[in-house]
Amino acid sequence: MVDADLLITKAAQLVTCASPDGPKRRESMADIGIIPDGAVAIVDGKFAGVGSTKDIRRDFASENVIDAEKQVVCPGFVDPHTHIVYAGDRLNEFELKIKGADYLEILAAGGGIISTVTNTRQATVDDLVARASPRLDKMLACGTTTCEVKTGYGLDTETEMKMLAVIEELDRRHAITIVPTFLAAHTIPTEFKENANVYVDLICEEMLPLAWKWYEQSHFAAKKIPFFCDVFTEKNVFDLEQSRRLLREAKSMGFKIKAHVDQFTNLGGTRTSIHMGAVSVDHLDAISDDEIALLAESETVGIVIPTENFSAGKTTFAPARKMIDVGCAIALSTDYNPGSAPCPSMQMAMAIACRYQKLLPAEALNAATINAAHALGLGDRFGSIEVGKNADLLILDTADYRQLMYEFGGNSVRSIIKSGTLI
Repeated sequence: MVDADLLITKAAQLVTCASPDGPKRRESMADIGIIPDGAVAIVDGKFAGVGSTKDIRRDFASENVIDAEKQVVCPGFVDPHTHIVYAGDRLNEFELKIKGADYLEILAAGGGIISTVTNTRQATVDDLVARASPRLDKMLACGTTTCEVKTGYGLDTETEMKMLAVIEELDRRHAITIVPTFLAAHTIPTEFKENANVYVDLICEEMLPLAWKWYEQSHFAAKKIPFFCDVFTEKNVFDLEQSRRLLREAKSMGFKIKAHVDQFTNLGGTRTSIHMGAVSVDHLDAISDDEIALLAESETVGIVIPTENFSAGKTTFAPARKMIDVGCAIALSTDYNPGSAPCPSMQMAMAIACRYQKLLPAEALNAATINAAHALGLGDRFGSIEVGKNADLLILDTADYRQLMYEFGGNSVRSIIKSGTLI
């Protein structure tokens, strides 16, 4: 019998989301690996045993046991696309949107990302850490145990590097595991508005080399957490050729790549990013049928973000149902940010996806856990309850996992365990 640091037993449903062969696709999206009367054993922060209570009790012993009777145990959520490091707010724009202004109109008028850039440039590292920490607290309380965090509210070398310092400090302080992404190509700053190519030169020739040098010296590299480069490929932002150059330069340095594509208009960004080996393509509202087929044949994960559509009051969403049916690996995200998706809750993202994108509850949960982990290149370590993986899990105040998506606006998470430790 093996001594465990912690046992969790008698779960009404132990939802493993197990997928040892990669992200889930097609019919496997509806399989969440439920073990009735399930239990797990945790040793040194990792899952050492997963099975029925009878089997785990036979093979493991511990002085620390959590009784999860009449409750669901499931993996901690993985949020693969967030923008939580920023200063200021965009509350005035919320009212403008209610009155009918759209995202690109607000951006063209100097609002949107540019408004947040102005405030973020003026903030110190300590100030940004202090502002972002409560956002991580909200995410954790709603069940997120791993998340990606982007730069992109600096748009100059000094502030983009400052944001990287903030992201690293947040990861040192907070229970959530953070994956860093460099998004200097979030939009074109005001000072380069008349010559976007000069800004692209600045990113490629100065920012990316400095960011990669930072990564190599950071604790992320030591922990083998990947470092991503992202670009917003969109009308009036970065065109296809600029995006291709940015991602090509980043990839040559060692960055993993991902891209904001097809959020408002289809410029061919999905096709280009897949051909370049992107780990994920994100948003996909305007993706074409040909690109859906290409995505299904690729290793790239498609991240859909229903919270942005919901926040904007839209009636159309990324065609996630179609993408799953043809074999795409699909993940969900909150896109937690100050303007287009001020949402910390993956539970809310799942609830919206079920209603407006017609995902089954099991599909939504797989998209928010194991597939989301693969969208960060970390599917071998996070996103499911499997022996050898990081022991991140949630105990839910329900005996049926579907309550997560059925109920919205609340929080079904009763307890959170991160790396084997009760938070």
